[in-house]
Amino acid sequence: MLKIFLFALVALVCYTAGAPSTMEDEAKHWALLVAGSSGWYNYRHQADICHAYQVLHAHGIPDDNIVVMMYDDIANNEQNPDKGVIINHPNGPNLYPGVPKDYNGDDVTPKNFLSILQGDKAAMQGIGSGKVIASGPNDNVFVYFSDHGATDLVAFPTSTLSEKELKDALTKMAAEKKFKKLVFYLEACESGSMFDSYKIDNVFTTTASGPDESSYACYYDEKLETYLGDVYSVKWMENSDVADFNVETLLKQFGIVKAETNTSKVHKYGDMSFDKDTLGQYQGEGAEVKSAEKAAQLTEAPLDAVPSPEVPMAILHHRLMAARDPRKRSEILQEITTLGKNQQAMVSVLQATVQTVLNDNGDRADKVMTRHGVQVTNWDCYKTAVEHFSEKCFPFQKHDYALSLMYILANLCEERVPTELITTALDAQCQ
Repeated sequence: MLKIFLFALVALVCYTAGAPSTMEDEAKHWALLVAGSSGWYNYRHQADICHAYQVLHAHGIPDDNIVVMMYDDIANNEQNPDKGVIINHPNGPNLYPGVPKDYNGDDVTPKNFLSILQGDKAAMQGIGSGKVIASGPNDNVFVYFSDHGATDLVAFPTSTLSEKELKDALTKMAAEKKFKKLVFYLEACESGSMFDSYKIDNVFTTTASGPDESSYACYYDEKLETYLGDVYSVKWMENSDVADFNVETLLKQFGIVKAETNTSKVHKYGDMSFDKDTLGQYQGEGAEVKSAEKAAQLTEAPLDAVPSPEVPMAILHHRLMAARDPRKRSEILQEITTLGKNQQAMVSVLQATVQTVLNDNGDRADKVMTRHGVQVTNWDCYKTAVEHFSEKCFPFQKHDYALSLMYILANLCEERVPTELITTALDAQCQ
């Protein structure tokens, strides 16, 4: 009897040793959620990210596998009458509770984003929570980014991330088998320019706009005096709030969002071979009923959409219409005048720079000032010129309208104007 028992035990051990480790090979969900702006008038970007977190969390993705980057200056902002509350829909639920504070404030940078995305734990040691996307060849990764953008770049609070930097990171991840499949949703102006020039196997992306158009803010709140969401973003998340994740596909969600986003042209890029995968494979496979019930109870709200670069001016006009006190109206009118002058000054600086470096060549200068959607190839020039403009002329974190004009610098660089000529001309205009 003892011999039989020992034989069975040895057989079991041998079978276990030879069998594949299902725990080790089990596919995991990973998510990276990023709001790349700061400031009360940019409320909507952090609201978008908080909403996205609640969707993923409600559908079973553990917090250990969700990394959140946001400045975190909204929930308890002095302008927030409801401290600790962030909403993404008029009269919507508070989306702030439970959101991980992985990387806040000055930790929200392109460098950290790329390190987190690529799973570089050493680079993130001693910074924020230290969490990274530690994904492997069997794992699916979902990335959602909401912020301002420009030609071939997206903004962070104090700097920018280029299309080339993102492309290089995703290409490296694919080569190192850091994911099975990766889905990237991008909310930003000209967001299509971050993906339209390349394709990486097993990477599927959708964007709020094409390479040469604005994305749109929506849901202006009279009480908060800011916009609560972005059209593309609220459309995909309000769909996810009610969708059956085991049935609805990436392609189906894209179609819904594209149809309902009538302000900009929603695009999809990359590897379309798996666009019939279900949402659950990327946004979480756990069933979540309460979220759908809450979403169904939300009152229908007009989108009142406005192009993202025009948000600061639109907010001031809303405040002006609501103001009754003559002194307050006078103050707001002064703010409108100042903002308008600043925006015109940005155009004037770039126009003078173009005329200087092109020796006032009329036709060539006109093309540089008006041509949108150029494909950037002269990356060193463009990155240097953009950063120089932000540092010496109009910092993007205070003047995000300037991002909508960066196509001009892209055009100059593609005309093969020496970088030093551009930066010197900018210095002369921005002393």
